Amino acid sequence: MRNIIEITIWITSFSYMLASCSTVAKDSSIQRINDTDRTESGISISSKEANSIGKKIWINECGGTVEGLTSWNKGEYFASLGIGHFIWYHKKKRGPYEESFPKLVKFLVSRGVKVPKFVFNQNCPWETREDFIRSKNSSKMIELRNLLYGTIPLQTEFILLRLENALPQMLSAISDKSRRGVHSNFYKLTDTAKGKYVLMDYINFKGEGTKKSERYNGKGWGMLQVLEVMNRNATTESAPKEFALAAEKILIRRVKNAPKDESRWIKGWQNRLKTYH
Repeated sequence: MRNIIEITIWITSFSYMLASCSTVAKDSSIQRINDTDRTESGISISSKEANSIGKKIWINECGGTVEGLTSWNKGEYFASLGIGHFIWYHKKKRGPYEESFPKLVKFLVSRGVKVPKFVFNQNCPWETREDFIRSKNSSKMIELRNLLYGTIPLQTEFILLRLENALPQMLSAISDKSRRGVHSNFYKLTDTAKGKYVLMDYINFKGEGTKKSERYNGKGWGMLQVLEVMNRNATTESAPKEFALAAEKILIRRVKNAPKDESRWIKGWQNRLKTYH
């Protein structure tokens, strides 16, 4: 019941933020986007679509709660922040996954958002999950949570920009033979609101798939790998479901190749993919 109430609050507050936040809304391209806008990558997105996608990603990653905007998952060694659970490493341990939170911070600054000094160009100040949890009500954590709650529209824009930059990265990482299928499947998805949600959510969820460090036994699990195995005969209307089916195969393969047991994650991943149908 609590999550339902908080999600309802989110729907109201997000609409309010888009209309009235002086720092965020004034500079957010989510507000400036209209039904005829088209990005350089050929992706068009309306304000209504952007609002809906941002809400869905927040629910997928954080349960639609403000508290979920500052998380540190059990068994992990990094903080997961914002609607996209952007990774933030501390100075004592790095990892193979894309560290996206510092990039988000720089993006927010470029949009005129004033960020706390301790997050700009810095490592995560909490070095363990226990430290992070103990600091739940600290001044730094509250300041961080307020920043993340107040910039949800810009975080959605940040994810969209990541998607815009993904296609050339993916195409340069594969053979000429594979490029046509990946290119075709990508644009089938960007032609519908559901497809745009699918791509924005998955790239945020599992990345582009171009980093060699994000491989088990040489096999990746990102958007590129899904587009490669996705049915090339998919129609625009069936593309989101076909992507979901391909993604499930890729993620099951990841679990089989993982050096440590990741089977506990698969059910949650499958539930997330069901939102793509």
